[in-house]
Amino acid sequence: MLYHDRIHIGPNHIDTAALILRLAFGISILAHGYNKMFRKSGITGTSKWFASVGMRAPVLQARLASLTELGSGIALVLGFATPIATAALIALMVVAIVVAHRNNGYFISRPGQGWEYCAAIIAAAVVIALLGPGRWSIDAALTLDYSNWTSLTIAIVVGFGSAIAQLAAFWRPPVITSLD
Repeated sequence: MLYHDRIHIGPNHIDTAALILRLAFGISILAHGYNKMFRKSGITGTSKWFASVGMRAPVLQARLASLTELGSGIALVLGFATPIATAALIALMVVAIVVAHRNNGYFISRPGQGWEYCAAIIAAAVVIALLGPGRWSIDAALTLDYSNWTSLTIAIVVGFGSAIAQLAAFWRPPVITSLD
């Protein structure tokens, strides 16, 4: 039990907070993956968008992004392989910031959408990685304790490393030419 002045924080509080974070962000990212894969114009539309922001092999990128969102969303909801699920979230959002949002400012309400939402998802992933999935998770049922600095380090190193590797291998920013 943790005490801060007169505030008592017990295991149930931490487990409940971890569950709420996992469900909120897991369901949200799962919905994004489902949308990319099955809604509107599906993979075809998603791959066209990837091509428009300078991603090579856009069909592959659309499939990988969709599957990563579906897989990490499900893993977070279930509390399974938490460091890897949070690393996937970090990687997805770093790539999204770099290829689509970084030049649009911070606020999501700006034209082209700023990077605020992506940064919030990264922050939530970092918190989940540090807290661990809580006892209401598959990881806990398998007696895997992911609530420590090692879990956070795995999430950050794998997340940022994967994003950097993907950007290096596949992103070629579109060249904008001026007719002036």
